[in-house]
Amino acid sequence: MLIRNLCNIALASTVLALSGCKGGILDPKGQIGIDEKNLIIIATVLMLLVVVPVIVMTLYFAWKYRDTQTHEIYAPKWAHSNKIEAAVWAVPIVIVIILGVITWQSTQELDPYKPIEGKGEHLTVEVVSLNWKWLFIYPEQGIATVNELVFPANVPVEYKITSESTMNSFFIPQLGSQIYSMAGMETKLHLIANEPGTFKGFSANYSGAGFTGMKFNAIATPTQADFDKWVSDVKANSSANNLTHANYVELAKASENNPVAYYGKVDDGLFHTIVMKYMQAHGDMNKKHHAMGEHGQMSKKHHEMNEHSMPSSHSQGEE
Repeated sequence: MLIRNLCNIALASTVLALSGCKGGILDPKGQIGIDEKNLIIIATVLMLLVVVPVIVMTLYFAWKYRDTQTHEIYAPKWAHSNKIEAAVWAVPIVIVIILGVITWQSTQELDPYKPIEGKGEHLTVEVVSLNWKWLFIYPEQGIATVNELVFPANVPVEYKITSESTMNSFFIPQLGSQIYSMAGMETKLHLIANEPGTFKGFSANYSGAGFTGMKFNAIATPTQADFDKWVSDVKANSSANNLTHANYVELAKASENNPVAYYGKVDDGLFHTIVMKYMQAHGDMNKKHHAMGEHGQMSKKHHEMNEHSMPSSHSQGEE
């Protein structure tokens, strides 16, 4: 009776725990997320092949040789067993080798920089993490959005990611991998949604006071035509709202819990300008140092020429 009750409690706890996985990494809606879920399950099962028997044997031996069990005598007659040594060492070694091979293969296959093959041409989205909101630029469509990401289902998306200032992590759990956004750098991520729907996205790296409101909806439209219609609507309804370099400066100011915003037109090269913002200052500094160096060399040459052209005091005395 006790064992049955314990089994019922364990089953209920398992169901309750798994019910909390809805919408997370264990409920994937994209191929990358599915592959990562399978990797997690395989790795967990392989590790449990060692953990579960050890736990079972520990409990069994503790019960079998308990103090009150007087008729059980623990009197081993051996000092060493090659069979036990082989089992104790061989099983973990084999599991570690299998895990190593699987991890190496999955690392190559799930490389976030690697394009998704066999799914057609990629849609490009440029992602900028701001304090505390997300900016999505569609360079091919010439539009931009804040805190809303839209793309067609069954179409691979290439994300080019950077940050305005603090480091964040771009993450849509149901679609797959997360990757960091860093100022002055461009990282890449390739994801795909296998079905239409709305998926939650957020920053998985703490970045300050407004971090908890740094969320967005990732919306996969049923067809390419639906996505094209959405793009047309954004252009038509936000034609007067353009994202210029000057407007971006205002948008980049820190703000919390930003509503969704749309821009019907985006200045060309804005994303590149954001990435190279700090590098441009570095380049200007290098030019300044280079110019100062050239000026110093010219001054030195001018000084040497003056020394050669002017007669020495000794020559003047002789004359």
